[in-house]
Amino acid sequence: MHETTEVLAGLFLMFAAAKVMGYLAERLNQPAVVGEILAGVLIGPSVLNWVHPTEFTDLLAELAVIVLLFRVGLEVNVREMMEVGLLALGVAVVGVVLPFVAGSGLVIYALDADLPTALFMGSAMVATSVGITARVLADLGQLQRRESRTILGAAVIDDVLGLLVLAMVAGIATTGSVSWASLGTIIGLTVAFVAGVLLVGRPLMLRINGRLPDPAQGYTVFFVAVVLMLGLATLAAQIGLAAIVGAFFAGLILELGQRQHALDHQVQPVAEFLVPFFFVSVGMKVELDAFMNAQTLWLTLAVLVLAMITKVAAGWLVAFRSGWLSSSLIGVGMMPRGEVGIIVALMGLSLGVISQDLYSVVVAMSVITTIVAPPILKVLLTRIVRQEAASHSGALSGAGVQGDGGH
Repeated sequence: MHETTEVLAGLFLMFAAAKVMGYLAERLNQPAVVGEILAGVLIGPSVLNWVHPTEFTDLLAELAVIVLLFRVGLEVNVREMMEVGLLALGVAVVGVVLPFVAGSGLVIYALDADLPTALFMGSAMVATSVGITARVLADLGQLQRRESRTILGAAVIDDVLGLLVLAMVAGIATTGSVSWASLGTIIGLTVAFVAGVLLVGRPLMLRINGRLPDPAQGYTVFFVAVVLMLGLATLAAQIGLAAIVGAFFAGLILELGQRQHALDHQVQPVAEFLVPFFFVSVGMKVELDAFMNAQTLWLTLAVLVLAMITKVAAGWLVAFRSGWLSSSLIGVGMMPRGEVGIIVALMGLSLGVISQDLYSVVVAMSVITTIVAPPILKVLLTRIVRQEAASHSGALSGAGVQGDGGH
């Protein structure tokens, strides 16, 4: 009974703190996600020490981000995603290579680290946590933009490429060599999963959708949606992909047309309850004591700067034709590392490849990029929208003047 009470008390504190801090963040004209992450820092071990990360909170956070990415998939059209396929691929590839090289090189230069340590550090910097960016874009109602679709597509590809990099690095760390058979298996399973979902799953769901009742008349569509979400998330995890990739594709192929709004209305309360736990759990993993050491602090700052610059540079280098603001938006959208970087670092720590201090550096980098990116995204999006509105207004004024002159 005592354990149950403790769990319930922890959930209460996490949820209440997330909502209060999220509200305060919005009052300060910042995305709610920033407040939710800071809520985790505040109630976690580093400050008030009210709630500790546990296996249960990690599981709840994983379920939360699965629901979040499923909702994102619901709002993205498959054809529109395909339109930005090459651009997303370019952003993902460059956004993997630059951070990997920069992170590995920094650790070798600054700490004279061995190769496995350097490679694990580079792998942790490769990651992109699409959940954070997706939440900000969804809250601002900007998921349908070309830049948003590019970010989401690149983030999914980034997960796959990051998985391949991690498999290679883990092989070097444990056996001293790369298992090309394992890499080939991962690539084959990934291609089969994506192709199967899009070429088989999507046509099948389109047929099923036509026979389902109106979501407003019951919960049948909701039940089908949840089964599909959990099923594809499980399948993705089984073959070595992130579960969130499967959840995203589940939402992507569940096209309901006019009935989409009713399903969104049914899913929203579930997401409103679960999603804050993910962002609070990210904040709870911050260990502020690790940064009392001057060397650790300077290394954290260097890693943080490289982590931000390399992702933004990927947007600039690949999407430069879209203009400075749009390419910057794409780069910043790829900046948050979130839980993905932490998971990579945790694997390195468990293998004895990286130290506790380096682990703390990666956690700090992951959390700070997660906190910093949303406000920058909001500023860039606001400027782009205003610029587009001014351009549209100018075009209408010009057309009006021409019309008057013709009259």
